[in-house]
Amino acid sequence: MSDTQSVQGALEAKFPFLSGGAVKMQRERRLWVEVAKDNFAQVFDHLVTQLGCTQLCTITGLDEGADLGIIYHLARDAASAAVGAAQGAGERAPGAGVVVSLKTKCPKGQSMKTVSSYFPVAVMYERELIDMFGAKVDGLPPGPRYPLPEDWPADEHPLLKDWPAAVGTPDAARGGTPSGGPAAVGTPDAGQGVAPTGSAPAEQKGGAQ
Repeated sequence: MSDTQSVQGALEAKFPFLSGGAVKMQRERRLWVEVAKDNFAQVFDHLVTQLGCTQLCTITGLDEGADLGIIYHLARDAASAAVGAAQGAGERAPGAGVVVSLKTKCPKGQSMKTVSSYFPVAVMYERELIDMFGAKVDGLPPGPRYPLPEDWPADEHPLLKDWPAAVGTPDAARGGTPSGGPAAVGTPDAGQGVAPTGSAPAEQKGGAQ
């Protein structure tokens, strides 16, 4: 059994609702997991605290019509593997180096809870979801907007598919694109409704604080 299959098996054994295709091995060391919003918190916690996914690589947003798709990209790093080996898992701990993309859907207008208690850098990614998609995130500490400037209209979210600029409507009536707006975000995926990855390095954490 490969490392990736070990992680897949551990998830399906812990959460029977993930059986039947919710966990897919895209290729070796790459897992795709789709989970309902109501089950997201327990699956995320298990990945971080029990399966050693101690890196948050990024968070991706998707405009999926009535829902926002939110994908949390988690990785098990070499340090976690070393701990597992020291605990008797062998030279390489099961799942070492595996990247897990955990996707959930949040209906527009509803909120997700911040994961910044696990990974402080998540604040940046979550603010990005708020600015670019209009996501609602509970529990974020006070702080500046990101990546849009403070004077950007609060109800304008450039990565929503129905945002005027995304469907070709002239932006002149809105006073043009403010400095730091979508033209400055610098992602080729802007028209696809995919959040840019941000500039911070992956955050390492051993579990919830």
